[in-house]
Amino acid sequence: MSEAIRANSILPVRREDIELHTADGLKLVGELALPADRDPVATLVCVHPLPTHGGMMDSHVFRKAAWRLPALAGLAVLRFNTRGTSSVRGTSEGAFDNAVGERYDVAAAIEYAEFASLPRVWLLGWSFGTDLTLKYGCDPAVEGAILLSPPLRFATEEDLATWAGSGKPVTALVPEFDDYLRPDEARQRFTAIPRAEVVGVPGAKHLWVGDAEKVLDEIVQRVAPDVPVPLPSTWDGPMESGDASAYADRTVAAFADVPKQGQDGRQGSL
Repeated sequence: MSEAIRANSILPVRREDIELHTADGLKLVGELALPADRDPVATLVCVHPLPTHGGMMDSHVFRKAAWRLPALAGLAVLRFNTRGTSSVRGTSEGAFDNAVGERYDVAAAIEYAEFASLPRVWLLGWSFGTDLTLKYGCDPAVEGAILLSPPLRFATEEDLATWAGSGKPVTALVPEFDDYLRPDEARQRFTAIPRAEVVGVPGAKHLWVGDAEKVLDEIVQRVAPDVPVPLPSTWDGPMESGDASAYADRTVAAFADVPKQGQDGRQGSL
């Protein structure tokens, strides 16, 4: 009997904890999710939002991607915590480095995917993760990039030129009501990459709360175009429920220059 796929639904998947090793000597924690009954058709390497404001490998869109897309679309999903970032999986060594040392984190994730012979590697960046993707992700092993809510804060014109010169596909999913970069401005900024596709998502906001399914459909449409979208909203088979209670104080991750103030006056994650 079919059951509805809910926010905390986990479909059948081969899941393993992994470690990434950076060129500057750090160990990063991560997870690789693979289809349970077949080889993957493509790979998503997820680069998470700003860790100083709650971003991590379990930020909600990435968590749902890992829980659903191996079964629904045959994708491998590799998630990891950048340096100094914590989640239930653990804490990566090192400390947040304002998009400088993180270059080694991105390289380590790409290298892992390459050595594991994962097929058709795409980088999936979100907010701060889009800046890391644009700055450090244009690697020969990478097929293309999908950017969720790109603020274009750390990425430079030279970084955009590198992607333009590569000819690799770049898709930016930009919320209509994004706090930092909205669709019209994004289209103007991304003219630096002639092949870039900027998709404005009506009604959406920076955090994609309530719009994760739209995001997953857009991702699959580009990375696995043979898979019909919209993806199914029900599942006929075994299904588990994940526990997101550990993230009650940071269910979603944000990019912001000023952290949210808690009721007691302390700074907290958005």
